[in-house]
Amino acid sequence: MTSIPRLPGHPNGLKFGAFDSDGGLLLRRVYYSIGGGFVVSDGELESVKSASPADADVPYPFANAHDMLVMANDAGLSIAQLKRANEQATTPRTRLDAGVDAIWTAMSACIDRGLSQDGIMPGGLKVKRRAKAIHAQLDAQWQRNEITPLMANDWLSVYAMAVNEENAGGGRVVTAPTNGAAGVIPAVLRYFLKFNAGASPANIRDYLLTAAAIGGIIKHNASISGAEVGCQGEVGSASAMAAAGLCAIMGGTPTQVENAAEIALEHHLGMTCDPVGGLVQIPCIERNAFGAVKAVTAASLAMKGDGVHAVPLDACVETMRQTGMDMSDRYKETSQAGLAVNFPAC
Repeated sequence: MTSIPRLPGHPNGLKFGAFDSDGGLLLRRVYYSIGGGFVVSDGELESVKSASPADADVPYPFANAHDMLVMANDAGLSIAQLKRANEQATTPRTRLDAGVDAIWTAMSACIDRGLSQDGIMPGGLKVKRRAKAIHAQLDAQWQRNEITPLMANDWLSVYAMAVNEENAGGGRVVTAPTNGAAGVIPAVLRYFLKFNAGASPANIRDYLLTAAAIGGIIKHNASISGAEVGCQGEVGSASAMAAAGLCAIMGGTPTQVENAAEIALEHHLGMTCDPVGGLVQIPCIERNAFGAVKAVTAASLAMKGDGVHAVPLDACVETMRQTGMDMSDRYKETSQAGLAVNFPAC
């Protein structure tokens, strides 16, 4: 296999050139896909790297979890309230709420589509959609009021799989934080809404605002790109975001919320990105299910503590960054190592 020289800015880079009829170069541009649906030019990439949330013209310009907790404590606000205040510095409250609601509407619709479709997903691996059949079994149990020891995990998993089967099939998903990790955050929120009769639209908004605050910290101080740091940066970040959001709407304090995010991220450290055939199907779909389960476990553990813990979220994020930098490129979305090369070709 011929090795293609890596562009300097980011592993996911593409160089475009325009030539005249004699082969002379007329124009050249370089673009990078840096995760979460963001595509920037090489010039824009430098601006993104040098920008810091701490310099933003907002009421609470936190760039890391430590500053976020200090600001929350000093102001007597939740993390969702901090994030809301920052967003409302540029966006009116009604428009902000409408935007957040639209995000959840898209996420929820994606779950519903995933639960209603079956068949073989495109791409050549002949991976069968499973979410519809699993959901039918779970719904039958639900109608019979049949409680099983695995019920919570089953519902979490089927919601996450539904979203990522949609992603694998080219459906519409919300990149939160990325396409490959799009199932975790919707699954945990849908699970909360199903099992909590008292849930409200305010819960949905607080969940997503809290998750966004944690995702911003991870993206700024490390990465959410599987091509850059492996799947710990995708599903690991998604799990941390979901854990924080769930802890928040269950009544967790800011320190408990930060603890929940740290627990979820810590237990994804070192996770490689090894998609079989370069497709976001194996092991990616099931991996989102496990990320959702870990998020709920992390939130539960944090809620049962007082927020005091040995490893702060900032240290965990930095560890994830360092681990990603040390990880061989063969384990970062290239499909050149790991499960991708040990998958039987039959």
